[in-house]
Amino acid sequence: MKVQTHQTFESGLPKDDTHPYRTGAWQPQTTEYDAWDLDVEGEIPQDLAGTYLRNTENPLLVSPERYHPFDGDGMLHSISFAGGEAQYHNRFVRTDGFNAERQANAPLYAGFTEFDRLQTLNQPSNINLWPNMKDASSTDVVVHRGQALTSFWLCGDLYAFDPVTLEAQGRADFGGQFPKDGVSAHTKIDENTNEMLFFNYGLDAPYMHYGEIDAQGNLGHYRDVLLDGPRMPHDMAFTENFAIVNAPSLFFDPKLLAAGMQLPRFFRDVPTRFGIIPRRSNGAVKWFDAQPTFVLHWINAFEEDDEIVLDGFFQEDPMPKGDPNWTIDQKALGNTLDLHAIKSYPHRWRFNMVTGETKEERLSDRIQEFGMINGRFGGRRNRYSYNALPCKGWFGFEGLVKQDLISGAEEVVQLPAGVFASETVMAPRIGSTAEDDGYLITFTMDLNNNRSQCLILDAQNPTADPLAAVSLPERISSGTHAFWQPAAAH
Repeated sequence: MKVQTHQTFESGLPKDDTHPYRTGAWQPQTTEYDAWDLDVEGEIPQDLAGTYLRNTENPLLVSPERYHPFDGDGMLHSISFAGGEAQYHNRFVRTDGFNAERQANAPLYAGFTEFDRLQTLNQPSNINLWPNMKDASSTDVVVHRGQALTSFWLCGDLYAFDPVTLEAQGRADFGGQFPKDGVSAHTKIDENTNEMLFFNYGLDAPYMHYGEIDAQGNLGHYRDVLLDGPRMPHDMAFTENFAIVNAPSLFFDPKLLAAGMQLPRFFRDVPTRFGIIPRRSNGAVKWFDAQPTFVLHWINAFEEDDEIVLDGFFQEDPMPKGDPNWTIDQKALGNTLDLHAIKSYPHRWRFNMVTGETKEERLSDRIQEFGMINGRFGGRRNRYSYNALPCKGWFGFEGLVKQDLISGAEEVVQLPAGVFASETVMAPRIGSTAEDDGYLITFTMDLNNNRSQCLILDAQNPTADPLAAVSLPERISSGTHAFWQPAAAH
């Protein structure tokens, strides 16, 4: 392996740190690398061409009082494949907040669970939903029109990079029309039309907006989506002709919000509402009611006769109570990050556009989340989903599941104890002819050997031994989302 250090930062974290999301699989990095001629166990397929991008929460400073993993600074990773070779790069996302804290050499922003500090800090922030919270741009990453775009789980800026080298390219501005309410994580790329779809939300009416960036990079469509109050959706979905947003049953308690406190609550008697929005149109939004829940992530959606079919992960208990003696730190870092406590199951919703009826069904009895598909099937009928297998008791992935959404069959890839996965993408091979004709790619955090590797699996036979395990310069931190960008689209 040939490695060149790009830049190293000084960490302000405690040297004897014991925080569960700054140690172990979540131990942050301080160094940015460029690496090539990477060490490989096995053989990288010749017909694998493109880039796997991964965004991670990677703090250099602690939050003033209570650290939550979603507070960490964004660090973007890329590994690109061509001709059986690979190159790797990683870079911090140098947001305004990142730069301000480097200059001050001190934490300046309130963390996600520091509700009591939100009104006491005066550091300016572009996060209108939660004042004084840093836009770390550490949640998601997609590629549109040749630019990798990172985003935050609330509504903030989009930071742009070359998807291979990770050279910073400033902020996305949508031709000078970037919305003042920002953009939520989970922008969606329609690979068949080269459009990017997005939404945002806030505390003031209409409470949500929906937008579309066309194949030329212009804000081709932006509209209000009127809700009956502030909501906290995290993801959206789309079909060929519609976008799907939601108003979940978990949202700010209105009584507390009126008193200036932004504390979410799960309202078990309030249905989840789904808005079906015609794409490229100002046509009416059609609303459907469904069982109360909170959905962190959708898998895919498609049109079937008179119905919109939507797959995602239904949470049976979005805010489990946990131990009554837990501190606020334990509540935030324990049950609310444990997908087993939340009881997250693959689920299907069917919305009949003629009758207005909603039908629902569970797709598996196995706890799963973070589903990925072959991107060519985004918004179209798909058969396979590649889902993360969550750890019990904390936020991490101990493997993955290939789920057949037609037969219900599941192929489980269980990693060895002490080895944890990233969100796993599906990379169609050059000349692929079937939906699962390609490779599954993930980064691992191997605590046993203090290393990270990029695993390449056969998507048609994922339980077989990896085709290749590519070593990275050092062990990376766990995080949230990833993206596959085919080489032909760079």
